[in-house]
Amino acid sequence: MPGPDLLLVNGKFTTLDRSRPTATAVLIRDGRFAVVGDEAEARAAAGAEVQVIDLEGRRVIPGLIDSHMHVIRGGLNYNMELRWDGVPSLSDAMAMLKAQAQVTPPPQWLRVVGGFSEHQFAEKRLPTLDELNAVAPETPVFILHLYDRALLNRAALRAVGYTRDTPDPPGGQIQRDAAGEPTGLLLAQPNATILYATLSRGPKLPREYQLNSTRHFMRELNRLGVTGVIDAGGGAQNYPDDYAVIEKLHAEGEMTVRVSYNLFTQKPKEELADFAGWARQITPGQGDDLYRHNGAGEMLVYSAADFEDFRAPRPEAPAGMESELEPVIRLLVENRWPWRLHATYDETIDRALDVFERVNRDVPFDGLHWFFDHAETISPRNIDRIAALGGGIAIQHRMAYQGEDFAARYGETAAEVTPPIGRMMAAGLPVGAGTDATRSPATTPGSRSTGW
Repeated sequence: MPGPDLLLVNGKFTTLDRSRPTATAVLIRDGRFAVVGDEAEARAAAGAEVQVIDLEGRRVIPGLIDSHMHVIRGGLNYNMELRWDGVPSLSDAMAMLKAQAQVTPPPQWLRVVGGFSEHQFAEKRLPTLDELNAVAPETPVFILHLYDRALLNRAALRAVGYTRDTPDPPGGQIQRDAAGEPTGLLLAQPNATILYATLSRGPKLPREYQLNSTRHFMRELNRLGVTGVIDAGGGAQNYPDDYAVIEKLHAEGEMTVRVSYNLFTQKPKEELADFAGWARQITPGQGDDLYRHNGAGEMLVYSAADFEDFRAPRPEAPAGMESELEPVIRLLVENRWPWRLHATYDETIDRALDVFERVNRDVPFDGLHWFFDHAETISPRNIDRIAALGGGIAIQHRMAYQGEDFAARYGETAAEVTPPIGRMMAAGLPVGAGTDATRSPATTPGSRSTGW
């Protein structure tokens, strides 16, 4: 049954209608704009039952849609995280860490998982391991900095069980002291798997707490004006098990953010089997306006991943990448599954496009939606190739975190056009904007700690 009309008055609205570019009031009826104009017009059209909100001169914006977020995975852990988004100094951040350590009960960890950069701090550095051990001698602390490193205090090293006998994983390094003992610094070189594998060793929230945690994450997004997201999947985000919480909230009518989700392959060398199995279980578009399946990605095959760390040289995808990617793309096209593919560097995009063009010659894409994620160093040539195949690009604000490192490696001129949004738009590409939260921020300056 329709509810009462909603009348918003004394506001600032931009209409994008050239004949009447601004308005001060709107009337909303049954979820649609019935009147956009001034207060007198809107009140005259209002029904007998009307809810009136005085905006007191505030600017009104449409609900924001984040095209690249990890809301499903992030929601499971959100209440366990201390956020340093926008914190101006390392001393402030360490004071927050110390205060949180005092109220974090064992066996829980104190986690700072992305959303900040050493460049934001007045001190222009990360905390030392000695500083972490001083403020949290007993509470395990795990700090994830972008895709490049994690800092663990002594309590966290004990909790994960890393010792002098623990081998370095492929693509990662456990830094050691002169005696061969782990110091607490983990490095992605260049693969970030070691960082997330270590984080996954920590305790998880019970199911009822995960429900509460996901509600809090969605409400925080609402506070920032976000009403819709595309979930880009994620490593260790297993389907369907890790989707049970968001699906329960959806079933019970507790979603406050519209979620369109992608399925992210789970294990190297098993990618084709993953997508073949999922294609038998679920159809893109399945769901409703609040919770809907979107397609494949952002990882399609692990060999194509080129994790960015602009302080380090660009990683080269292995020689066999194309032979692993091609059967996955063929499967997706044949089953009419949209996809997204993580690719930071133009060299990776170039090789992936060779595969896409080859598949398109045999099995035409014919308007199937697909796009690259990130694409910081994409060339004009490859932008045009994407346009010719009907693809798009989703960008994020990574340069806000590592722009200084990018400029130091590739030069100020390159940094000025990274990512080349204007060139993408000029080529007619659909371009999405997102945050990659929670690894990058979903919160505003001032941050927050959740307490327990």
